[in-house]
Amino acid sequence: MPSRILTALLDLQEGPMRLSCSMILWTGLLCSAAQSCTAAETDDLLEMARAALAKGETDQALLLADKAIALDGKRSAAYLLRGAIHDAQHKPKKALSDLNQVLELDSKAIEAYDLRGSVHFKLGNFRESLADFDQYLDSKPTQRAGHWRRGITCYYAGRFDEGRKQFEGYEKVDANDVENAVWHYLCLARAEGPDKARASILKIGKDARVPMMQVYALYAGKGKPEDVIAATEAGKPTPEQLHVRLFYAHLYLGLYYEVMKDKPRSLEHLTLAADKYRVTQYPGGLGYMGAVARVHMELLRK
Repeated sequence: MPSRILTALLDLQEGPMRLSCSMILWTGLLCSAAQSCTAAETDDLLEMARAALAKGETDQALLLADKAIALDGKRSAAYLLRGAIHDAQHKPKKALSDLNQVLELDSKAIEAYDLRGSVHFKLGNFRESLADFDQYLDSKPTQRAGHWRRGITCYYAGRFDEGRKQFEGYEKVDANDVENAVWHYLCLARAEGPDKARASILKIGKDARVPMMQVYALYAGKGKPEDVIAATEAGKPTPEQLHVRLFYAHLYLGLYYEVMKDKPRSLEHLTLAADKYRVTQYPGGLGYMGAVARVHMELLRK
Protein backbone atom coordinates (compact mmCIF):
# COMPACT_ATOMS: atom_id res chain seq x y z
CA MET A 1 0.00 0.00 0.00
CA PRO A 2 1.27 3.53 -0.74
CA SER A 3 1.25 4.54 2.95
CA ARG A 4 3.58 1.63 3.74
CA ILE A 5 6.02 2.80 1.05
CA LEU A 6 6.12 6.24 2.63
CA THR A 7 6.75 4.75 6.09
CA ALA A 8 9.64 2.70 4.73
CA LEU A 9 11.14 5.76 3.11
CA LEU A 10 10.89 7.68 6.35
CA ASP A 11 12.70 4.85 8.12
CA LEU A 12 15.48 5.08 5.57
CA GLN A 13 15.79 8.81 6.26
CA GLU A 14 16.89 7.96 9.80
CA GLY A 15 19.44 5.41 8.64
CA PRO A 16 22.69 5.56 6.72
CA MET A 17 20.85 5.82 3.39
CA ARG A 18 19.49 9.34 3.84
CA LEU A 19 16.88 10.55 1.36
CA SER A 20 16.39 14.16 0.52
CA CYS A 21 13.37 15.97 1.95
CA SER A 22 12.21 16.72 -1.57
CA MET A 23 12.19 13.01 -2.45
CA ILE A 24 10.14 12.17 0.63
CA LEU A 25 7.73 14.98 -0.13
CA TRP A 26 7.39 13.77 -3.71
CA THR A 27 6.76 10.21 -2.52
CA GLY A 28 4.05 11.46 -0.17
CA LEU A 29 2.38 13.29 -3.02
CA LEU A 30 2.46 10.11 -5.11
CA CYS A 31 0.90 8.15 -2.27
CA SER A 32 -1.83 10.74 -1.84
CA ALA A 33 -2.53 10.69 -5.57
CA ALA A 34 -2.72 6.87 -5.56
CA GLN A 35 -5.19 6.94 -2.69
CA SER A 36 -7.28 9.57 -4.49
CA CYS A 37 -7.29 7.41 -7.61
CA THR A 38 -8.44 4.40 -5.59
CA ALA A 39 -11.24 6.45 -4.00
CA ALA A 40 -12.33 7.79 -7.38
CA GLU A 41 -12.30 4.30 -8.91
CA THR A 42 -14.36 2.98 -6.00
CA ASP A 43 -16.86 5.80 -6.45
CA ASP A 44 -17.16 5.02 -10.16
CA LEU A 45 -17.72 1.31 -9.48
CA LEU A 46 -20.42 2.05 -6.92
CA GLU A 47 -22.16 4.48 -9.26
CA MET A 48 -22.20 1.86 -12.03
CA ALA A 49 -23.42 -0.79 -9.57
CA ARG A 50 -26.31 1.44 -8.48
CA ALA A 51 -27.26 2.05 -12.10
CA ALA A 52 -27.19 -1.69 -12.86
CA LEU A 53 -29.33 -2.45 -9.80
CA ALA A 54 -31.86 0.20 -10.84
CA LYS A 55 -32.20 -1.59 -14.19
CA GLY A 56 -32.65 -4.96 -12.50
CA GLU A 57 -29.23 -6.20 -13.64
CA THR A 58 -28.36 -7.67 -10.28
CA ASP A 59 -25.56 -9.97 -11.42
CA GLN A 60 -23.70 -7.07 -13.02
CA ALA A 61 -24.42 -4.87 -10.00
CA LEU A 62 -22.99 -7.53 -7.68
CA LEU A 63 -19.84 -7.89 -9.78
CA LEU A 64 -19.23 -4.13 -9.62
CA ALA A 65 -19.94 -3.93 -5.89
CA ASP A 66 -17.53 -6.80 -5.23
CA LYS A 67 -14.81 -4.93 -7.14
CA ALA A 68 -15.49 -1.76 -5.14
CA ILE A 69 -15.18 -3.64 -1.84
CA ALA A 70 -11.96 -5.30 -3.03
CA LEU A 71 -10.53 -1.83 -3.66
CA ASP A 72 -11.78 -0.32 -0.39
CA GLY A 73 -12.93 -2.71 2.31
CA LYS A 74 -13.73 0.10 4.73
CA ARG A 75 -16.39 1.84 2.65
CA SER A 76 -19.71 1.34 4.47
CA ALA A 77 -21.66 2.56 1.43
CA ALA A 78 -20.24 -0.31 -0.62
CA TYR A 79 -21.48 -2.92 1.86
CA LEU A 80 -24.86 -1.18 2.05
CA LEU A 81 -25.20 -1.36 -1.71
CA ARG A 82 -24.08 -4.99 -1.85
CA GLY A 83 -26.56 -5.81 0.91
CA ALA A 84 -29.33 -4.26 -1.19
CA ILE A 85 -28.20 -6.28 -4.20
CA HIS A 86 -28.22 -9.53 -2.23
CA ASP A 87 -31.68 -8.63 -0.92
CA ALA A 88 -32.90 -8.07 -4.49
CA GLN A 89 -31.49 -11.49 -5.40
CA HIS A 90 -33.50 -13.10 -2.57
CA LYS A 91 -30.35 -13.95 -0.60
CA PRO A 92 -31.25 -12.60 2.86
CA LYS A 93 -28.42 -14.31 4.75
CA LYS A 94 -25.79 -12.70 2.54
CA ALA A 95 -27.63 -9.38 2.75
CA LEU A 96 -27.66 -9.61 6.55
CA SER A 97 -23.90 -10.22 6.65
CA ASP A 98 -23.26 -7.10 4.55
CA LEU A 99 -25.62 -4.94 6.59
CA ASN A 100 -24.00 -6.06 9.84
CA GLN A 101 -20.68 -4.98 8.33
CA VAL A 102 -22.14 -1.58 7.41
CA LEU A 103 -23.15 -0.93 10.99
CA GLU A 104 -19.81 -2.12 12.34
CA LEU A 105 -18.12 0.45 10.13
CA ASP A 106 -20.69 3.20 10.74
CA SER A 107 -23.28 2.85 13.49
CA LYS A 108 -24.99 6.02 12.22
CA ALA A 109 -25.77 4.55 8.80
CA ILE A 110 -29.50 4.83 9.48
CA GLU A 111 -30.66 3.45 6.12
CA ALA A 112 -28.90 0.18 6.96
CA TYR A 113 -31.23 -0.32 9.94
CA ASP A 114 -34.27 0.02 7.70
CA LEU A 115 -32.99 -2.46 5.13
CA ARG A 116 -31.78 -4.85 7.82
CA GLY A 117 -35.26 -4.72 9.38
CA SER A 118 -36.69 -6.01 6.11
CA VAL A 119 -34.00 -8.68 5.81
CA HIS A 120 -34.58 -9.88 9.37
CA PHE A 121 -38.28 -10.19 8.58
CA LYS A 122 -37.54 -12.34 5.54
CA LEU A 123 -35.43 -14.60 7.75
CA GLY A 124 -38.25 -14.90 10.28
CA ASN A 125 -36.38 -12.81 12.90
CA PHE A 126 -39.38 -10.72 13.87
CA ARG A 127 -38.10 -9.22 17.12
CA GLU A 128 -34.87 -8.16 15.43
CA SER A 129 -36.83 -6.77 12.49
CA LEU A 130 -38.97 -4.63 14.78
CA ALA A 131 -35.93 -3.39 16.72
CA ASP A 132 -34.21 -2.30 13.50
CA PHE A 133 -37.31 -0.55 12.16
CA ASP A 134 -37.70 1.28 15.45
CA GLN A 135 -34.03 2.31 15.40
CA TYR A 136 -34.52 3.72 11.93
CA LEU A 137 -37.74 5.54 12.80
CA ASP A 138 -36.24 7.07 15.94
CA SER A 139 -33.95 8.96 13.55
CA LYS A 140 -36.60 9.44 10.85
CA PRO A 141 -39.81 10.21 12.78
CA THR A 142 -41.51 11.72 9.73
CA GLN A 143 -41.41 8.27 8.12
CA ARG A 144 -43.27 6.56 10.97
CA ALA A 145 -46.85 6.86 9.70
CA GLY A 146 -46.00 5.48 6.27
CA HIS A 147 -43.88 2.57 7.48
CA TRP A 148 -46.30 -0.26 6.70
CA ARG A 149 -43.50 -2.85 6.79
CA ARG A 150 -43.20 -2.19 10.52
CA GLY A 151 -46.91 -2.91 10.91
CA ILE A 152 -46.54 -6.27 9.18
CA THR A 153 -43.61 -7.15 11.42
CA CYS A 154 -45.72 -6.23 14.47
CA TYR A 155 -48.36 -8.71 13.30
CA TYR A 156 -45.90 -11.59 13.03
CA ALA A 157 -44.16 -10.61 16.27
CA GLY A 158 -47.51 -10.89 18.09
CA ARG A 159 -47.59 -7.14 18.79
CA PHE A 160 -51.13 -6.81 17.49
CA ASP A 161 -52.08 -3.55 19.20
CA GLU A 162 -48.93 -1.86 17.92
CA GLY A 163 -49.67 -3.19 14.45
CA ARG A 164 -53.24 -1.89 14.58
CA LYS A 165 -51.98 1.57 15.51
CA GLN A 166 -49.36 1.46 12.75
CA PHE A 167 -52.00 0.77 10.11
CA GLU A 168 -54.30 3.42 11.53
CA GLY A 169 -51.40 5.84 11.12
CA TYR A 170 -50.85 4.74 7.53
CA GLU A 171 -54.46 5.64 6.74
CA LYS A 172 -53.35 9.28 6.91
CA VAL A 173 -50.80 8.56 4.17
CA ASP A 174 -53.12 6.62 1.84
CA ALA A 175 -56.84 6.24 2.44
CA ASN A 176 -57.33 4.14 -0.71
CA ASP A 177 -55.16 1.15 0.18
CA VAL A 178 -57.13 -2.05 0.73
CA GLU A 179 -54.03 -3.84 1.98
CA ASN A 180 -53.70 -1.38 4.84
CA ALA A 181 -57.32 -1.99 5.85
CA VAL A 182 -56.79 -5.76 5.65
CA TRP A 183 -53.68 -5.76 7.84
CA HIS A 184 -55.47 -3.54 10.36
CA TYR A 185 -58.30 -6.10 10.32
CA LEU A 186 -55.85 -8.97 10.79
CA CYS A 187 -54.21 -7.35 13.83
CA LEU A 188 -57.58 -6.62 15.40
CA ALA A 189 -58.93 -10.08 14.58
CA ARG A 190 -55.99 -11.75 16.32
CA ALA A 191 -56.43 -9.53 19.39
CA GLU A 192 -60.21 -9.28 19.68
CA GLY A 193 -61.76 -11.65 17.15
CA PRO A 194 -63.07 -11.43 13.55
CA ASP A 195 -66.43 -9.90 14.50
CA LYS A 196 -64.79 -6.93 16.21
CA ALA A 197 -62.33 -6.60 13.32
CA ARG A 198 -65.13 -6.64 10.75
CA ALA A 199 -67.12 -4.02 12.63
CA SER A 200 -64.04 -1.77 12.90
CA ILE A 201 -62.65 -2.24 9.39
CA LEU A 202 -61.03 0.94 8.11
CA LYS A 203 -63.06 2.85 5.54
CA ILE A 204 -61.29 3.30 2.25
CA GLY A 205 -61.93 5.05 -1.04
CA LYS A 206 -61.19 3.34 -4.36
CA ASP A 207 -58.26 0.98 -4.77
CA ALA A 208 -57.79 0.64 -8.52
CA ARG A 209 -55.82 -2.61 -8.25
CA VAL A 210 -57.70 -5.77 -9.18
CA PRO A 211 -59.02 -7.66 -7.20
CA MET A 212 -58.54 -5.38 -4.17
CA MET A 213 -62.11 -4.11 -3.88
CA GLN A 214 -63.37 -7.70 -3.84
CA VAL A 215 -60.79 -8.50 -1.15
CA TYR A 216 -62.07 -5.56 0.88
CA ALA A 217 -65.69 -6.71 0.48
CA LEU A 218 -64.71 -10.20 1.68
CA TYR A 219 -63.06 -8.93 4.86
CA ALA A 220 -65.93 -6.49 5.45
CA GLY A 221 -68.40 -9.40 5.37
CA LYS A 222 -70.01 -8.28 2.10
CA GLY A 223 -68.37 -10.64 -0.36
CA LYS A 224 -67.39 -14.25 -0.93
CA PRO A 225 -64.01 -15.92 -1.59
CA GLU A 226 -65.08 -16.96 -5.09
CA ASP A 227 -65.76 -13.30 -5.95
CA VAL A 228 -62.08 -12.54 -5.37
CA ILE A 229 -60.86 -15.20 -7.81
CA ALA A 230 -63.52 -14.35 -10.40
CA ALA A 231 -62.50 -10.69 -10.38
CA THR A 232 -58.95 -11.52 -11.49
CA GLU A 233 -60.23 -12.26 -15.02
CA ALA A 234 -61.96 -8.88 -15.44
CA GLY A 235 -61.01 -6.74 -18.42
CA LYS A 236 -59.02 -9.36 -20.34
CA PRO A 237 -55.75 -8.98 -18.42
CA THR A 238 -52.40 -9.76 -19.98
CA PRO A 239 -50.61 -12.88 -18.68
CA GLU A 240 -48.43 -10.67 -16.47
CA GLN A 241 -51.42 -8.77 -15.07
CA LEU A 242 -53.30 -12.00 -14.38
CA HIS A 243 -50.28 -13.49 -12.66
CA VAL A 244 -49.97 -10.52 -10.30
CA ARG A 245 -53.72 -10.42 -9.66
CA LEU A 246 -53.75 -14.10 -8.74
CA PHE A 247 -50.85 -13.60 -6.38
CA TYR A 248 -52.75 -10.99 -4.37
CA ALA A 249 -56.00 -12.96 -4.57
CA HIS A 250 -54.39 -16.10 -3.10
CA LEU A 251 -52.35 -14.17 -0.54
CA TYR A 252 -55.38 -12.46 0.98
CA LEU A 253 -57.60 -15.52 0.70
CA GLY A 254 -54.95 -17.47 2.59
CA LEU A 255 -54.82 -14.86 5.35
CA TYR A 256 -58.61 -14.71 5.46
CA TYR A 257 -59.00 -18.48 5.88
CA GLU A 258 -56.45 -18.48 8.68
CA VAL A 259 -58.56 -15.94 10.61
CA MET A 260 -61.57 -18.19 9.92
CA LYS A 261 -59.54 -21.05 11.48
CA ASP A 262 -59.52 -23.08 8.27
CA LYS A 263 -55.84 -24.02 8.17
CA PRO A 264 -55.99 -26.42 5.18
CA ARG A 265 -57.53 -23.78 2.89
CA SER A 266 -55.24 -21.12 4.31
CA LEU A 267 -52.17 -23.21 3.51
CA GLU A 268 -53.53 -24.08 0.06
CA HIS A 269 -53.93 -20.43 -0.97
CA LEU A 270 -50.71 -19.22 0.65
CA THR A 271 -48.76 -21.98 -1.06
CA LEU A 272 -50.16 -20.86 -4.41
CA ALA A 273 -49.21 -17.27 -3.63
CA ALA A 274 -45.74 -18.13 -2.34
CA ASP A 275 -44.74 -20.86 -4.80
CA LYS A 276 -46.68 -20.41 -8.03
CA TYR A 277 -47.40 -16.70 -8.17
CA ARG A 278 -44.52 -15.10 -6.24
CA VAL A 279 -43.19 -14.09 -9.61
CA THR A 280 -39.57 -13.69 -10.57
CA GLN A 281 -40.01 -14.14 -14.34
CA TYR A 282 -41.62 -10.72 -14.69
CA PRO A 283 -39.60 -7.52 -14.21
CA GLY A 284 -39.52 -6.49 -10.57
CA GLY A 285 -41.30 -9.54 -9.23
CA LEU A 286 -43.69 -9.03 -6.32
CA GLY A 287 -41.18 -7.57 -3.94
CA TYR A 288 -41.93 -7.40 -0.27
CA MET A 289 -45.39 -8.95 -0.32
CA GLY A 290 -43.94 -11.95 -2.11
CA ALA A 291 -41.64 -12.38 0.88
CA VAL A 292 -44.63 -12.02 3.24
CA ALA A 293 -46.41 -14.86 1.43
CA ARG A 294 -43.36 -17.11 1.70
CA VAL A 295 -42.79 -16.31 5.39
CA HIS A 296 -46.42 -17.00 6.27
CA MET A 297 -46.51 -20.23 4.28
CA GLU A 298 -43.42 -21.49 6.09
CA LEU A 299 -44.95 -20.62 9.46
CA LEU A 300 -48.10 -22.59 8.58
CA ARG A 301 -46.06 -25.57 7.47
CA LYS A 302 -44.25 -25.65 10.79
